[in-house]
Amino acid sequence: MDLHARKPIAMVPPPLPTNEELPLLRPEAPVLSAYVRGTLLGIALGLSVVFGIAIWLNPYGDDGQPMTMETHRQMGLPPCTFKVMSGMPCPSCGMTTSFALLMHGDVWHSLQANSVGTMLAVICLAIIPWSLACVVLKRPVLIVSMEQALLRIILGFLVLMVLRWGLVLGLSWYYGTGF
Repeated sequence: MDLHARKPIAMVPPPLPTNEELPLLRPEAPVLSAYVRGTLLGIALGLSVVFGIAIWLNPYGDDGQPMTMETHRQMGLPPCTFKVMSGMPCPSCGMTTSFALLMHGDVWHSLQANSVGTMLAVICLAIIPWSLACVVLKRPVLIVSMEQALLRIILGFLVLMVLRWGLVLGLSWYYGTGF
């Protein structure tokens, strides 16, 4: 047989999948290890304790008016060191009060105490059933990457917290009001 008489063979890649075939090619969500499921269970329990404390705290003053900060003092904690030393509230001032007001159903005053704290509380409330669902199903629910989701939540929260702090300081300076 003559080697030059054979027809050449072309190396061609397989055809690209159509849109109907793409969902079949997605890898299944990975099974979460026992360590990750245990951590998620710990997070759900820890957040439940945080919200239990927020329910226990009284975010209202002796006159019945909602407080805007320093609810954490009811737990025996000292005043905000940043505020004591600078006279200005720190970026997280009012968050405990915000959580407590939200847990008492006072959404408006929770937003006034610290709007970012209210958003954080709502996210944390959603994390409790989400964590439990992930533990039961042994897979991440509604997200592709737990690391990316956590990174986005933390960065978004930090940016919002600093922006809110800048707004509070700027408005206080503009209107000449004290803290």
